[in-house]
Amino acid sequence: MVKSDHTRNAPPPGPGKPYQGDRVLDGLLAGAGKGAGRRMSTARAVRDLLRGVLAAPFGHGDAWIGLVARRPGAALRAQLRALKFALENKAPPTPLSPGERLAGFRAGLAKAGIDGFIVGLADAHQGEYVPESEARLAWLTGFTGSAGLAVAMADRGALFIDGRYSLQARSQVDTSNFALHHITRMPPAKWLAANLARGARLGFDPWLLTPRQVNRFDAACSAAGAKLVAVARNPIDAAWKNRPAPPVSPVRPLAQRFTGRASAQKRRDIAGGLAARGAHAAVLSAPDSIAWLLNIRGQDVEFSPLALAFAIIARDRKVTLAIDPRKLTQAARRHLGAAVRVIGPEALGAALDRLGAARRKVEVDLGCTPWWIHRRLARAGATIIDAPDPCLAPKAAKNRVELDGIRAAHLRDGAALVRFLAWFDREAPKGRLTEITAAHRMDALRAENDKFQGLSFPTIAGSGPNGAIVHYRASAKSNRRIRPGDVFLLDSGAQYLDGTTDVTRTMWVPGAGPPPAPLREIYTRVLKGNIALATARFPAGTSGSQLDVLARAALWEAGLEYDHGTGHGVGHFLNVHEGPQRISQIPNSVALEPGMVVSDEPGYYLPGAFGIRIETLLAVTADKPGAGGRAMRCFETLTLAPIDRRLITVKLLLDKERRWLNAYHARVRKVLAPLLERPDAAWLRRATKSL
Repeated sequence: MVKSDHTRNAPPPGPGKPYQGDRVLDGLLAGAGKGAGRRMSTARAVRDLLRGVLAAPFGHGDAWIGLVARRPGAALRAQLRALKFALENKAPPTPLSPGERLAGFRAGLAKAGIDGFIVGLADAHQGEYVPESEARLAWLTGFTGSAGLAVAMADRGALFIDGRYSLQARSQVDTSNFALHHITRMPPAKWLAANLARGARLGFDPWLLTPRQVNRFDAACSAAGAKLVAVARNPIDAAWKNRPAPPVSPVRPLAQRFTGRASAQKRRDIAGGLAARGAHAAVLSAPDSIAWLLNIRGQDVEFSPLALAFAIIARDRKVTLAIDPRKLTQAARRHLGAAVRVIGPEALGAALDRLGAARRKVEVDLGCTPWWIHRRLARAGATIIDAPDPCLAPKAAKNRVELDGIRAAHLRDGAALVRFLAWFDREAPKGRLTEITAAHRMDALRAENDKFQGLSFPTIAGSGPNGAIVHYRASAKSNRRIRPGDVFLLDSGAQYLDGTTDVTRTMWVPGAGPPPAPLREIYTRVLKGNIALATARFPAGTSGSQLDVLARAALWEAGLEYDHGTGHGVGHFLNVHEGPQRISQIPNSVALEPGMVVSDEPGYYLPGAFGIRIETLLAVTADKPGAGGRAMRCFETLTLAPIDRRLITVKLLLDKERRWLNAYHARVRKVLAPLLERPDAAWLRRATKSL
């Protein structure tokens, strides 16, 4: 994964003095001693730490120095800065070509005695965004989307993606080596049945597949007369020269004024649930669950404020946290307290063995936990209970403090977005803007906020045909000049200390006449779907799958469709894509409960021409009871940003849809105008006039 410079804060200027060498640093560390809270005593240890610090997204200035010494003197601090500056400005090694990577990988297959290998996108935590050191799918195939899987053989390969990434994959992947397949139309199991020879051995990394995935692949191999085997060393890792170090970012406590509940309260509730279900412990492999449970945040990966770790919570409320201990500042250790036992990642196996030796009943989510952990527990003698991550449901249902924070974050975020839209409306008709300059401008406006903690995903700024690529990310190669008469799609969001945002607006670039009628009709049908979902009222117990049709109905009437889900869950200063709730055609039995936040994002994409998407975030709320006192639910619209009136065919809107849009625009105008300077406020008044 290539990091985008505009997602980070600007790095500090070079140090006043150059790095004077490891001997000088060794002496300064020795002089600092325990009295300065020294945690590292040699330059070599600091260099190892810095490799991890530089592998993590930049954004916290000198916070990493606290991982070396809590109270460093001026001379030590200066040399630490100088060493970091020297390392980050060192010329990078020449990367291997795609052909050299594939050849090295295939040599590793032969050495391991296997005929093929499963290459997923996820790391051991099954995260959407992974550190550069874990980006194996991108390293081998070139594909950088956020969902995909490859099977690489000695003589052929296949990449499986969904409809969001069909155009992106064709532009990034050498299809002579990796044939592209839609993952639902040609599932990996079906491809394996047709391409695995009888007696073949298909390898997998036991840390990177879940037990459920392993079971599916094992069945596919058996059907083909082949065998699925776990390998001791990933052949990609063996071939990956100059692989980045695992990230190291300081773990930070998140104050209760943001979380609304103390970690001790959350641990009590989770432990109580374990006891009620007859379990002794649960293994947590999702870093966002651990962050929520312990009220901590980190920055080991881009776009999500996470510290990569595993945890075991027992029904006595105690937690074993398996994490690189170098990440823990003194403040973090005090925050965790005596009820959280910290071990290194290498000690996780022994902790699992102790659960097995005691014949404990252990809850494991077999859909997101590494197969390695499942096997280790089973071999040690534990009774494994397949159960959802116990933090998923309470994390998804935001409390009052979290919801207030999310509303405040959307207020500030909306003001930044309006400032961008006003600027865009002035500058885009001149024909000098590009997609990258527009994305940079949006990101810079958000970064001015004092609670800004980075983007929540890479900003999607697609004009004309690039807007039809659902998860498009402008590069130097694809960057397009924005022209009058273009449809411009901007999908963006941010992480703030008090909430996470995600919003899409599609704009018409004026200067080449009015938008054509067919375009306005499609846009209006997308808008009708967005309004239909935002205004839905439904009984308690309703899932997102049952509501998905509301967003598609107006498009279906015209024979149109979009090949992605309608809505995903959103975290509170956590993952922008969060479960277990979602709004999708894919069956999902999770009920939408008060406090859950979901996106509402119907769209339409015409390859080679344009893309349209309108996305707002909604909070599920309790509505007045229905007949017979039946509990009802509805949505609160959180996102505050105008919808482009120029692209609307008003006669296609029902009266109630027009009234809703006018009321929404009046609300946007009322709450955002006081936060804007006069020219931007004037633009907002024009953009939100009643229809």
